Amino acid sequence: MDLAAKSALLQATLRELGSVLVAYSGGTDSAYLAYAAHQALGDKMQAVIADSASLPRAELAAALAFTAEHNIPTQILQTNELESSDYQRNDAHRCFHCKDELFTQMEQARATWGFAHIAYGMNLDDTSPGTAEFRPGQQAAANHHAVAPLVTAQLTKKEIRTLAHHAGLKLWDKPASACLASRIEYGRPVTRENLSQVEQAEAALHALGFLQVRVRHHGDLARIEIAREDLPRALSLPILEQITAAIKPLGFLYVTIDTEGYRSGSMNAVLPTSAIAPATR
Repeated sequence: MDLAAKSALLQATLRELGSVLVAYSGGTDSAYLAYAAHQALGDKMQAVIADSASLPRAELAAALAFTAEHNIPTQILQTNELESSDYQRNDAHRCFHCKDELFTQMEQARATWGFAHIAYGMNLDDTSPGTAEFRPGQQAAANHHAVAPLVTAQLTKKEIRTLAHHAGLKLWDKPASACLASRIEYGRPVTRENLSQVEQAEAALHALGFLQVRVRHHGDLARIEIAREDLPRALSLPILEQITAAIKPLGFLYVTIDTEGYRSGSMNAVLPTSAIAPATR
């Protein structure tokens, strides 16, 4: 199918749902899904964003600004994954427990508010058997019968960005942004304190002009991933001194630049194959 046919299929798929709650994170995929659902269903859809300490305040503000700009009805759900020992343990299934909490709350909201379905922003690339990323959140979505209209429409990440661009959505080229907990090394308990350390450290790097960054939390050590094209600037002595001055006061004894640069899901590289197994609720 060409892109116009896929876009038409997405609209038809959404209309067939009748009414839907869209799990909305503020990223391009879920934002475009919320936008398309609003086009197809009007007030028979609602975007739902989960708020907790793992969501940076700047991301929450940007997500709400987007839906306000496009008059997309939006609700904030306060999720409580940090109260769960399964989540705090931060093993290979942390993301499952986070998404299980989200979809449990969304199911309750769906029933209370009278919506027929829950949808989320999985795209066709996320279903590829060759994908290198570990995505336990998809299992949680399946357990709660969440539908994936972008997959039904056979839309890839690149195609979603193209459609968002054509629609004039400002976030069409927004860099991917996983939750703050994904920056904390497996086995290190997730706490409000270390989530705040990561959030403040990444905000400091953004203020220095680095747009695509991750601060990986290894206890006393902050391992910084920066887009490869920005590494030459980051590795200049004056900028290194600024990075150190900004990040060490947040509670890190050591600050290091990862010479491989930014890459999504790099924490998963430390997992043994045996750890990547289905989680149980």
